[in-house]
Amino acid sequence: MSSIFDSIFSSVDTMGPQEFILCIACALVMGFIISGIYMFRNKHSASFALTIALLPAIVCVVIMAVSGDIGAGIAVAGAFSLVRFRSAPGSAKEIVVIFLSMAVGLLIGMGFLAYAAVFGIILCLVILACTSIGFGGTKDEFENKIVKITVPEDLDYNSEIDTLMKEYTSTCELVEVKSVNMGSMFRLTYKAVLKDSSKQKELIDKIRVRNGNLEVAILREDTTKFGL
Repeated sequence: MSSIFDSIFSSVDTMGPQEFILCIACALVMGFIISGIYMFRNKHSASFALTIALLPAIVCVVIMAVSGDIGAGIAVAGAFSLVRFRSAPGSAKEIVVIFLSMAVGLLIGMGFLAYAAVFGIILCLVILACTSIGFGGTKDEFENKIVKITVPEDLDYNSEIDTLMKEYTSTCELVEVKSVNMGSMFRLTYKAVLKDSSKQKELIDKIRVRNGNLEVAILREDTTKFGL
């Protein structure tokens, strides 16, 4: 039984066309499994999903090309990463999935197909379970809101708007005051946690009474840019 966890390459000279094709096939299968698991309940782009699917096969070929020398393989793979220097970094979760794909490709490139399969499947199941139960998320994560309110320049928003916001929120912070419409109005931006999401319309109606029926927007706070 333990023999299935041995490397299929007893030496560098044993790598032939059959072993090469087998490793590439296993790397592609594991890549698409990892990509599929990540896509199941996570926001993603098509390019990122394809990258995760193909990355194990690419790393596998690099390791086989350098005859199993891990140090040289990492150096070559590091050179490939230079093409990303102009791109924005991903979230912490995306970086973890990238490293998972690279680790699976590394194991397959060394010939440890069974270890790669076990490791990849276990990590995929852990990611799926943590995503399903919302591990690491806060209880009021979906109650975090950005409230943008436009008010006339002559309105005392400290007494008129702030008091109303405190009535409907458990925490509230005025983070930005910006003049708009040639200085005739102000746009207020609040970070707030609503006490009751079902009362959003009631809050908006009361704000419109005080700001003269000007624009009011309640947005969900975007936390993706703080992924790291």
